Parts: sequence; C-alpha cells; structure tokens
Amino acid sequence: MAEDERFGTITVHLDTELGEVVVEGERVPRIDLYREEDTEADPHVPVGTRDRALLTLKIDGEEAEIVPAKGRLTRRSFAVDVRFGDGSWRLVPDSIPGSRLLRGEEHLGDFSSDGDGHVLAEWREGAEPEALDVALGYALAAGFGTGAQPMWMLAVEAVGDMLPG
Repeated sequence: MAEDERFGTITVHLDTELGEVVVEGERVPRIDLYREEDTEADPHVPVGTRDRALLTLKIDGEEAEIVPAKGRLTRRSFAVDVRFGDGSWRLVPDSIPGSRLLRGEEHLGDFSSDGDGHVLAEWREGAEPEALDVALGYALAAGFGTGAQPMWMLAVEAVGDMLPG
C-alpha cells in the first residue's frame, strides 16, 4: 500500500509468480496488468516479461495498448509506453533508482520501485496529475521496476565480465 500525497491510499498488489499487478484506490481507476498464463517469466522484470504480445493492460476493465521497449543498453530502451483513448503515457528511467512519468510530453512525476511491489511517487511542482496518470504510474513502476544504469556503466561492466580472473 502507498499513501499518495494527492490521491490518498493506493493499493498495489504485485504477484511475480503469476505475473500480475493490480492497482486500485478510492480515487483512481483500477489497473490490471498481467502476463499471459503458462508463459516463462523473466526474473529481471517484476511482471515477468517485456514482450508486448504476452502482456495485457486493462483500465477499469477496458483494454489499453502497452508497449514496453526491449530493455537493452540505454535507459530509454527500458521505457514503457501506454496508449488509451486519446492519451499516451511513458515511464522511462532517468537515474539509477528512478523513472519519470510522462503524459504526452509533460513530465508529471518521478517513481521508484525495486520490483517488490512497493512504489514511491513524487509529483512535480506545478504538475496536475489526473487519477488515470496516478494509477498508471504506480502500475508501470510496480510491473517493470524503475531506474537503469547509464550506458557507460553497463559498458564498463561488460568489459569487466570479459576479463579473466
């Protein structure tokens, strides 16, 4: 459970074994994000996959389009995009522990989650997040985790892994 400064109590339920995330609260729409049954889970992704063909996202029971990037070397490659109605959202890493939530081009807030279902949100001063923004931010942060190392750190690690000893 999270206590959001603007939208009150938000319940975030993450089941990594089943590959599902449920977000709900009195003042936000219900979000269901889940991986197809009987599919192998990627242990590096809390919901178990970044393969959009294996994911379903529902907002108050209505299906939305979810497009997670493949998650390679750049922080941007870990972005997750959602399209629903006339809106579009993106959760994209911008530091090692955190990711920013965008609605269209507007930076609404910053999220952090270690992939254990606990999510922290900090809304930007002057931003006016709506209930759907809030629910999606919590669901995406819980389902995919937040943050990523910069490309130069990944490159150093890759070189280090190739060295003997």
